[in-house]
Amino acid sequence: MSRFHAPIAEAIWDMKYRFKEADGTPIDGSVEDSWRRIARSLAEVEKEPEVWEPQFYEALEDFRFLPAGRITAGAGTGRQVTLFNCFVMGTIPDTMAGIFESLKEAALTMQQGGGIGYDFSTIRPRGAPVAGVAADASGPLSFMDVWDAMCRTIMSAGSRRGAMMATMRCDHPDIESFIEAKKDPARLRMFNLSVLVTDAFMAAVKADGPWELTFGGKIYKTLPARDLWNRIMRSTYDFAEPGVIFIDRINAMNNLGYCETIAATNPCGEQPLPPYGACLLGSINLARLVKDAFEPHSSLDMAALDRLVRLAVRMMDNVVDASRFPLPEQAQEAAAKRRIGLGVTGLADALLMVGLRYGSDEAAKATEIWMHAIARSAYLASVDLAREKGAFPLFEAEGYLASGSMAQMDDDVRAAIARHGIRNALLTSVAPTGTISLYAGNVSSGIEPVFAYAYTRKVLQKDGSRSEEEVVDYAVQLWREKNGDEPLPDYFVNAQTLPPLDHVRMQAAAQKWVDSSISKTINCPEDISFDAFKEVYMAAWDQGCKGCTTYRPNDVTGSVLTVSESSDKTPAEAPETTRGAEVVYLSEPLDRPAALEGQTYKVKWPGSEHALYITINDIVIAGHRRPFEVFINSKNMEHFAWTVALTRMISAVFRRGGDISFVVEELKAVFDPRGGAWMEGKYIPSILAAIGGVIERHLIEIGFIEGEGLGLKSDPKAEMLRVGEAPRGAACPACGSYDLRKVEGCLTCGSCGHSKCG
Repeated sequence: MSRFHAPIAEAIWDMKYRFKEADGTPIDGSVEDSWRRIARSLAEVEKEPEVWEPQFYEALEDFRFLPAGRITAGAGTGRQVTLFNCFVMGTIPDTMAGIFESLKEAALTMQQGGGIGYDFSTIRPRGAPVAGVAADASGPLSFMDVWDAMCRTIMSAGSRRGAMMATMRCDHPDIESFIEAKKDPARLRMFNLSVLVTDAFMAAVKADGPWELTFGGKIYKTLPARDLWNRIMRSTYDFAEPGVIFIDRINAMNNLGYCETIAATNPCGEQPLPPYGACLLGSINLARLVKDAFEPHSSLDMAALDRLVRLAVRMMDNVVDASRFPLPEQAQEAAAKRRIGLGVTGLADALLMVGLRYGSDEAAKATEIWMHAIARSAYLASVDLAREKGAFPLFEAEGYLASGSMAQMDDDVRAAIARHGIRNALLTSVAPTGTISLYAGNVSSGIEPVFAYAYTRKVLQKDGSRSEEEVVDYAVQLWREKNGDEPLPDYFVNAQTLPPLDHVRMQAAAQKWVDSSISKTINCPEDISFDAFKEVYMAAWDQGCKGCTTYRPNDVTGSVLTVSESSDKTPAEAPETTRGAEVVYLSEPLDRPAALEGQTYKVKWPGSEHALYITINDIVIAGHRRPFEVFINSKNMEHFAWTVALTRMISAVFRRGGDISFVVEELKAVFDPRGGAWMEGKYIPSILAAIGGVIERHLIEIGFIEGEGLGLKSDPKAEMLRVGEAPRGAACPACGSYDLRKVEGCLTCGSCGHSKCG
């Protein structure tokens, strides 16, 4: 009998987590084989692996402990991928060389499948002087655009698109531009944005006091703190970003406050991390631990929870030793602190199964009790590991126990840590768990409420087509198996109907016993008033949350998933199809034949001594040609690193199959801040845009797309002439203006000063 509770669960396992040969031949014959592979791999670092492997298998069996996707897919495979989910990269230096070295590190990390976070507050603001070059700085947002372009072309391991978090302090001079960056729906699409909000700023907001924007000791602007807060709120209300991170609270509560400072988080926000910080994730499936579900005496099995948590902590600690890391700095950071992020999923389902309404005072109290139990078990398990294997290398009892998080910990746990140390500096975190929750039978995700009782979800297949699968919530399905067609009880609520302040109550209840943070989205109705919306964020601050993220449907972002149902409807009455349902990307890389057909194109960028030669090779599938790989060659060694990186990223996208025409769009949208050039009567905003044009022309020639796009996005240096329009006369190759004149025998631009004579 299949262990899977829904066809989509088995499909996700097969396409994302099942170990296969390079040609697609399965190695894991069943999900039990996957569990054995993971258990064996994580037991290998033990002195007695034969003792621990069956216990680890027991934890994994029946989807009770869910290691995050990278562990489930990668452990025991020998693949060159990291088992860690979350990375915050090193501090970005305020130099051109340092900025692009950081970009390279980001690409290497994402290549192995890690989501990354960056604090861009360290880059000087736009307009600040740049010493030695007689120029003004372009500011952190211009470099975020570069990161965004890189991320668009990279596919993370496991067929996941790259994900990034960008943070900026609330006192940075460019914070107003950062807040409103996503008013342009085409900009920074690969980033989640969050403002680092300080205690001093929140005090100024409440007192309606002034607020200074500073950098390098210089005050650039003073404005009312409440005005800046309202701008953050208005942007979030209208465009769903930026989120808010209460950064001083995070650092005050951090167990490692004595040896690190945090300024950024991973993309989903549940892991605040220091420079080069890394964390792995795993979740206890609470829905599997409820005894006698939907009975008057139902309860969470606390003894089973304790044993499962202790095994999960040991398994996750072993991942630190079993995993590879994209960068040596990340490996060193992980080894020095041995951070893990054990969380939960299925919380809302578990609450329903014991008869509690998610968001109620009773549900919040139960959540706090359960999370407290998990924290106790996790910390005591880590103390036992310290006695057996040693504490984490940077452990200092006095500093560790003085942190805000440890101050509230139980006295017996504090005493054990003081006596024996602790193996893992931080232990708890609540991740989004979207895909692994589906894999586990569509249990409710993380600590979120049930999203919908039943809906249709789109699934991308290997051939690029999409099928639709009906998905029923785990608790609802269990209710129906027990009670047939009886109406759902009144305490069944979901994300579509839950008041926003009930979300906050649940997040705050869980946060008390989570030493890292929580990925939680507070769904707000479209018609919520702006004042009521602001109240959600202030409630999150007042109730002790470490951050706040909301989602309100709007014309710009649309709705992630639209479900129209009331609490008394049964799954059979729920709508069959929901528009905008999230797509699960299940495609695998196409296999490369021994020989491919292709074409080589020459691109001579004005002002460059050497040409670029772009080779595009195609694969033939069912009689149709589609691009498979790209190579870019040039004698100009200055281009070597970025051309190699670009070809690898584009080729990785091509090999995933499906519609890859977006690569052209993204490349053609890249603008060089130094200005583009005129080529064959068209204004091309950058050399990357020129490469995009070559790829587009090739796709047209092989019949992959019908024709050239409608043109490039607007560029200030091309405003006087539409893209593709023939020039009205000689145009400056640097800025595109029609102000070229002869000066001492040389053509010189009166607008920008460009001259071929130097």
